[in-house]
Amino acid sequence: MKGFRLLLASTLTAMGLPGTPAAASAAQAPIHFADLNWESGSLITDILRIIVEKGYDLPTDTLPGTTITLETALANNDIQVIGEEWAGRSPVWVKAEAEGKVVSLGDPVKGATEGWWVPEYVVKGDPAKGIKPLAPDLRSVADLKRYKDVFADPETPGKGRFLNSPIGWTSEVVNQQKLKAYGLNDSYVNFRSGSGAALDAEITSSIRRGKPVLFYYWSPTPLLGRFKLIQLEEPPFDAEAWKTLTDADNPNPQPTRSLASKLSIGVSTPFQKQYPHLAEFFSKVDLPIDPLNKALAQMSEQHSTPRQAAETFMKAHPDVWKAWLPKDIADKVAIAL
Repeated sequence: MKGFRLLLASTLTAMGLPGTPAAASAAQAPIHFADLNWESGSLITDILRIIVEKGYDLPTDTLPGTTITLETALANNDIQVIGEEWAGRSPVWVKAEAEGKVVSLGDPVKGATEGWWVPEYVVKGDPAKGIKPLAPDLRSVADLKRYKDVFADPETPGKGRFLNSPIGWTSEVVNQQKLKAYGLNDSYVNFRSGSGAALDAEITSSIRRGKPVLFYYWSPTPLLGRFKLIQLEEPPFDAEAWKTLTDADNPNPQPTRSLASKLSIGVSTPFQKQYPHLAEFFSKVDLPIDPLNKALAQMSEQHSTPRQAAETFMKAHPDVWKAWLPKDIADKVAIAL
């Protein structure tokens, strides 16, 4: 934690601000948002910041860190807002919430999901591109045993390839255990890319070439806004089975779909008490999943900054964000845009 506070102080100094947040008056101190390094997190963060800055006349900034570091900082009020918090998954968050140090606000992205996907043309074909269905009866993970040759691994004859998350992600362990739970270990290679960008590149390359590909992914993301995909069905969620999937050492994992995704806006408890009007606004944030995925795809394709993408989204969908705000605040933001 000492290292994070030194980082915080040096960041503020570099910005021309006092060396510690406490050195500035409450009126002048910016609200510190987590600098999230994935597309949806960065876009949502800048939408929130624009409204706070232009509607409520409060300064903001962002501070970088890993997910665990940022959640720890939130618990200590070193930062005040995490714009996209996957609530209930991290032990750091669960502990801080139980101790009353952090609060989960709202349900900003309904329909967020994760699972195993294939391109739509694999199941339905694509006459416009001359692609015939390769797995017409593929509906669920249980069907994958029949189609290992469709998703053939180029380096391992006789096996299919499943594109897993990079090593070190929580989902990588879950997917590894799912391969065992679904009886697919002998049929598929558990292929792990070196990074999220590498995973994206592998998927995108296959789809651009009209090739079959089986992969883990999640939403909201640019990829789901860019391509037509089908999520494979999994057994209903079972809490006890889920525990066996999150434990990499469990020798007998049980099949179940992943824990339902619950995105929220994470804030420190002191922030909620100091800015109840912002907490109320955060609790009303509701970003429709389809326009959000399309905005993320556009941001990725055009190499827009999160701030540019946020402004573009807000100009295109004023009815979305105005519903979260009092009319006078919404009018101020609209004028600023």
